[in-house]
Amino acid sequence: MRISVLGAGSWGTTLAIMLFNNGHEVTLWEFKKNYAKTLLKIRENKIFLPGIKIPDEIEITHSLNDAVKNKHMIVIAVPSQFVRSVVQDFPKESFDDVTFVSVAKGIEKDSLLTVDQVLKSELKNLSNSNIGVLSGPSHAEEVSRKIPTAVVAASRDEKTAHLIQAAFMTSYFRVYSSTDIVGVELGGALKNVIAIGAGIVDGAKFGDNTKAAIMTRGIAEISRLGIALGAEPLTFSGLSGMGDLIVTCMSKHSRNRYVGEQIGKGNKLKNVLKSMEMIAEGVETCKSAYELAMKNNVEVPIISAVHQILFLEKDPSKITYDLMTRDMKPEL
Repeated sequence: MRISVLGAGSWGTTLAIMLFNNGHEVTLWEFKKNYAKTLLKIRENKIFLPGIKIPDEIEITHSLNDAVKNKHMIVIAVPSQFVRSVVQDFPKESFDDVTFVSVAKGIEKDSLLTVDQVLKSELKNLSNSNIGVLSGPSHAEEVSRKIPTAVVAASRDEKTAHLIQAAFMTSYFRVYSSTDIVGVELGGALKNVIAIGAGIVDGAKFGDNTKAAIMTRGIAEISRLGIALGAEPLTFSGLSGMGDLIVTCMSKHSRNRYVGEQIGKGNKLKNVLKSMEMIAEGVETCKSAYELAMKNNVEVPIISAVHQILFLEKDPSKITYDLMTRDMKPEL
């Protein structure tokens, strides 16, 4: 297939190389013109994925028109908050025969839409069979080095889920299929918010017991909100739910956990974000998740606590006390 990957961050670059190694004709689109030239020249993404060679056969371009024309599949690997603006710059032509695969993990602020919904709102003729997502516990730093990884490809159309599954599957990158695109997208997005909470636990040195509680009760919140928005409950026990939550809360590679850790140590959010090259999707998604929960009358105490710490600068110790002393409840 002719496949374009939009976004030359660590994950986009990793997927472009993997798809090329799977026998596909691959184009990698980079937003910044000068950095696209650098990637072309040195064939290495030194900022986001150092040490990994980009094969000469992969086309690297700054031209969005060139990137999306005459493609069978377009992989959306830009941060979720920029997806709409990128799609709005697409050439005015039909994409009815193109399969879009979102690998972004976030919820658009203000609109509160997932990437699947953003694509449908901007590309009016797309059907369910045109859109899928790929999500799960998959840090680019490990996948690029062929560390065994398992993820899930989801689409409302089962044939599309299988098409994506076949395109990405390798001996070290196992892809399962699902038709619960709502659950898979929300699991990937909402776990970033919980991971910020887990990072706050690390930074404040609360301990392993606290972190285990945050993760376990966090998946309960993700499930409650997801089900309210139409997801299937079992999805959150799978790779895009609990699996992605575990790796994002625990890993040294996790940007969202890192943000939380710095906040837990007493640093200001704006300073933490300013110091980072990569984007932590969970920060903006925290706002969206909180608003979605309020809109749908879903109880999300941990997401609410992270929201208060990030945007109201509440003290983590005080918020933790408030969480621990809420009214008694049954676990399930």
